[in-house]
Amino acid sequence: MNKKIYLTAGYNTISMGSGRKEFNPKKERPGIEHYVKEAGRAVVDKIGVENIDETVISNFNSSQYNNQANLPGYAPFIDEKLRYKPSTRVEGACGSGGLALATSFKFLMSGISDVILTLGFEVQNVMKAVYGADVLAAAGWYKHRKEGHAHFFPGQFSDRAGVYFEKYGRDYARKAFARWYRNAIENARLCPTAQEYHNTNPDLEKTALTEPNPKVFVENLNVYDCSKVSDGASAIAIMTEEGLKKCGIDKKDTVEVVAFAQAVDDITQRPYEPTRLLTTEHAVKLAMERAGITVNQIGTVEAHDCFTIAGVMAVEAIGLADYGKGAQYVYEGKTARDGEVPFNTTGGLIGWGHPVGATGVHQAVTIWEQLTGNAGDAQIEIKPERPYGMTINMGGDDKTVTCVIYKRPE
Repeated sequence: MNKKIYLTAGYNTISMGSGRKEFNPKKERPGIEHYVKEAGRAVVDKIGVENIDETVISNFNSSQYNNQANLPGYAPFIDEKLRYKPSTRVEGACGSGGLALATSFKFLMSGISDVILTLGFEVQNVMKAVYGADVLAAAGWYKHRKEGHAHFFPGQFSDRAGVYFEKYGRDYARKAFARWYRNAIENARLCPTAQEYHNTNPDLEKTALTEPNPKVFVENLNVYDCSKVSDGASAIAIMTEEGLKKCGIDKKDTVEVVAFAQAVDDITQRPYEPTRLLTTEHAVKLAMERAGITVNQIGTVEAHDCFTIAGVMAVEAIGLADYGKGAQYVYEGKTARDGEVPFNTTGGLIGWGHPVGATGVHQAVTIWEQLTGNAGDAQIEIKPERPYGMTINMGGDDKTVTCVIYKRPE
């Protein structure tokens, strides 16, 4: 990092979809404009629109979901004073939000800007799941769609889970998946914007242990192993020290970006080693090397748990557990909010929701809230010996990954 970079003034809309009391699939629901305006306006009001140099917008596939492209044009819709200022849209499937963060960091380090409004959104509940599966399949190599499961990405991660079962044992792994689901929902219940905020199931692990049924879904996962279809937006201000001065923001209200790393793999190839997230491993290792820290200094992680198996493999990719031991680490409660390293403290993709283009930005907002002590009922203890936060945002089947490491400014 050739400049100090800070994040502040984060905001999340409600992650809307099945599970929320307000959600009714038979009634008209808010569209792109509603979510972009709500999230963007909330940040603008905190930092002053006149201080914003440019906007970075992340979105996966509004061209198909909403028949809307040319998303940079939504910046002045947030506030007319953003008219004629630069705006850039980035896309990396489910990893789009992470790319928006990295793009913002690079713009700031280049010296062309000091304050960037970074915003991600997705509105997906506009079509039935069977049609949405085709849209989501664009996050992978579309030629694999013809050979893949009707539920395309659940099928891909079900295949990973099957290999994991064969290599390391099925029963214990299934119990770990159920514990991951329980943690996600319990954390979501503490966050009013989470999609599973209203979930009152009294026995989450028993529910999550429902036996997978390949006749109606996929072979090795059930629906509780999967993140839901979500509508929502997240936004945050990213700025240099000059930007902080310009906006009149105290460092105590920020988190500092210590390091970040991006990594990609060939989208046309299937996983080389299905039981490992190799691209995630590379990005995490590089980010920690750049930060000059070890895994034992990480205090909380926002991991990309599009499926429970992805959460377990993320634990191993980070280095918190050996290969095949991630299931034990999770099952023993070490990723719970009161565990060794709390993961996904507002629910992650399974609990908070997965409005695809917003997810990476939402992760950053959550870390900002936790490290500044502004997470409300979802607040965890950040231990002095583990002062760093980490976000991992993954696009497709471990193809486009961004890892960011954060800390409280000194």
